[in-house]
Amino acid sequence: MQTITREQLLDKAVSLLSDGTVQAVLGWQKGEFDYDITPAVFETEDALKKNFVWNDFCGANFSKYLIERTKKIEGKILVFLKPCDTYSFNQLLTEHRFDRDKVYAVGIPCDGMIDIALVKAACGDAISSIDTSADTIQVETLYDGAKTVDKASVLAERCVVCKSKKHVAYDELLGEDGEVLDNNRFDEVARLEAMSADERFAFWQNELSRCIRCNACRDVCPACTCEKCVFGNPESGVENKAVSDSFEEKMFHIIRAFHVAGRCTDCGECSRVCPQNIPLHLLNRKFIKDINAFYGDYQAGAEVGSRAPLVDYTTEDLEPGEVFDRGGQDA
Repeated sequence: MQTITREQLLDKAVSLLSDGTVQAVLGWQKGEFDYDITPAVFETEDALKKNFVWNDFCGANFSKYLIERTKKIEGKILVFLKPCDTYSFNQLLTEHRFDRDKVYAVGIPCDGMIDIALVKAACGDAISSIDTSADTIQVETLYDGAKTVDKASVLAERCVVCKSKKHVAYDELLGEDGEVLDNNRFDEVARLEAMSADERFAFWQNELSRCIRCNACRDVCPACTCEKCVFGNPESGVENKAVSDSFEEKMFHIIRAFHVAGRCTDCGECSRVCPQNIPLHLLNRKFIKDINAFYGDYQAGAEVGSRAPLVDYTTEDLEPGEVFDRGGQDA
């Protein structure tokens, strides 16, 4: 259960739309199931009142949607941003990917989003309805009747290790702002680093072998904004949607991880949308952890205009040969 209500967000959206401050609203609407929430653009008060949704399944990061949406509107579009979303928002502004003057950003608090995959693991796939209005989630299933699940046990991993409850960008803030948090988001990366090279290879071979090359991770990632991706270029030799061999299967994700290194805000969208539940965010977190260790703590998107260590040369920069000398990391 979120501390800010649908009614509060709806009232704000209707007010800004009615007085002409914005011409459209980027929000959420229900899909086929109670937990199937999808981003949507609302242009009328009636559409908002009928279809606007805010609940524990509104995990989508709206930042990337602004790239195309701001091109299609003359005035402003209202976007609701959770704390973690604002980092991607700033990073995209740093890269000049959308027109800030066309956006009215409203920051909203977030108490963590539910991972439906964890709910299904606890209750089964045949969920007919789900009520998240209390700390204990009420689940109705088609075959096993009613079940209850503690919300804390089914929070999305990125919410369990949330890096910040503080908004770093907004025009207006609803509710109280939070703080940057101490977290253990690099613990799983450290566990992988402690493995032998063969063990790590086996881990990732097992995970990446499930990839079906649907490109959902690339399409949702706020750091993947190239107008023409190498994996969609017919002249690149790797345009194929299906995996051609085990090498190509691995290289797709490794190349993508290198592409977003220093720019990834650790929003976790790649893992959220993966239909095969591959922990793709761990590849990106490895780069973030190493950047912090080798160049000093850096958080992409913390402020507009900040330059990532990988694109900001100094005479004190790490030499390639030093990587193995600092902590023995041999990722």
